[in-house]
Amino acid sequence: MNTVAATAPAAMDIDERRRLLVTGSVMLASIMQGLDNTIANVALPRIQGSLSATQDQMAWVLTSYIIAVAIMTPLSGWLAGRVGRKKVFLVSVAGFTGASMLCGLAESLPQMVLARFVQGLSGAALIPMSQATLLDINPPARQPRAMAIWVMGTVMGPIIGPALGGWLTEDYNWRWVFYINLPFGILALLGILASMPETVARKSRFDFFGFFVLSLAVGSLQLFLDRGQLNDWFNSRETWIEGTISIVCFYLFVVHTLTTRQQPFVSPALFRDRNFLAGNVFIFVVGVVLFATLALLPSLLQDLLNYPVFTTGLLTAPRGLGTFLAMIVVARLIKRFDGRAIIVMGLALTAASSWQMTGFDLQMDGRIVFWSGFAQGLGTGFVYVPLTTVAFGTLAASLRNEGTAVFSLSRNLGSSIGISAVETLFTRNTQIAHATLASHVSRFNALAAAHLPGGPSSAAALSAVNASVTAQAAMIAYNDDFKLMMILSLATIPFVFLLRAPRGPGEAVAIE
Repeated sequence: MNTVAATAPAAMDIDERRRLLVTGSVMLASIMQGLDNTIANVALPRIQGSLSATQDQMAWVLTSYIIAVAIMTPLSGWLAGRVGRKKVFLVSVAGFTGASMLCGLAESLPQMVLARFVQGLSGAALIPMSQATLLDINPPARQPRAMAIWVMGTVMGPIIGPALGGWLTEDYNWRWVFYINLPFGILALLGILASMPETVARKSRFDFFGFFVLSLAVGSLQLFLDRGQLNDWFNSRETWIEGTISIVCFYLFVVHTLTTRQQPFVSPALFRDRNFLAGNVFIFVVGVVLFATLALLPSLLQDLLNYPVFTTGLLTAPRGLGTFLAMIVVARLIKRFDGRAIIVMGLALTAASSWQMTGFDLQMDGRIVFWSGFAQGLGTGFVYVPLTTVAFGTLAASLRNEGTAVFSLSRNLGSSIGISAVETLFTRNTQIAHATLASHVSRFNALAAAHLPGGPSSAAALSAVNASVTAQAAMIAYNDDFKLMMILSLATIPFVFLLRAPRGPGEAVAIE
């Protein structure tokens, strides 16, 4: 049995004013990075026209960013420990801000893809390092509140991104989707430079083989997920190659990590902490449910119900309001109740919101979207805050840089897998539902024939029937995806009890 220190380490010795400035600066950087995950999505059609690119080529604008983040996230923990967290933060914010400007100035597709790749490389460290910073500058008693602030910043960016991106694209220009980062990046850079304390750098050997196979595994997995639907999954040789490389490299990484006599790229001590290991499983599920739902709603509201982009953003904004309210409540509840009970309540709320979404239909108004989104935001907040507190409550402070990087990687992989899964299921379930519904449409059906313009055999009638059947089939497919999110949330609840409650405030427990 390996035992972590009996008590959690003391917070960095800084005064309250400086602590607030550090918190504001790192959260500004995190919100900026989270915002960029979704803000560019709504501008893609305008960017495509401006750069004279095909839809297949435009996919690389998103894919290049996602792959860069996936590769760089685990490396950020090692870099922070090797050269100091403040230096990593400053370089990341400066690189992200500069790359955002280059994205806005891009005049060709290769320029845009390269700038997005640099943006992903630079921004990967911002969220995990902001989490590690908030854990370090706050004493154990204040860490739940710090994690509430961190979660709010992490979740708010992707939620407000579509609305902000739609407004900037429609009223100004798609380039402002990237230029909007410049003032926030400069403010974050100045705040970090003036206030953030530097951590102690520790010399450590870099595990090139471990980093190489992990990067190849994660990069191949992201390509597999992003391009699988486009390539018809395993009917494509490219998909087989990407999937095989990912599996083989993950296997090599695990074997290398467990057998090497040198310091591995990711410390095995992380996964000997039961709370941290279980926390990564839960954050993976949260990534699936939250980001998969966020990916489904804009297309449902815009493509199926014909809502404008800005209205779609307003209807999805209550999710952020629910998360904000949860932050306030959870920071107080966690002092009085077992964090695991709060997580169960959050998962139940998330499942209830998904159940509400299974009742969406083509004639609904915006109220059900509003309230189901609010409930999901509330549930996500109830899960996220105690989960991060419990997952890192028993982890040694020396492992925080690595731990936050792995935690963010798990969330990112969950979101990528979740989005890919629901989009694939949506496409296939739409086809199945269309075939089933169409089988009941016949010229011999008197009720159907009475409502067909121009008679049951006219082109206008056939077009109208097909459009109606396609819309209904798509709605059924959306509801099936929401039902899957509900089942996944409920199925996760029993595993909450794998988490171990801390023995007391700020006290770590032994790792078995």
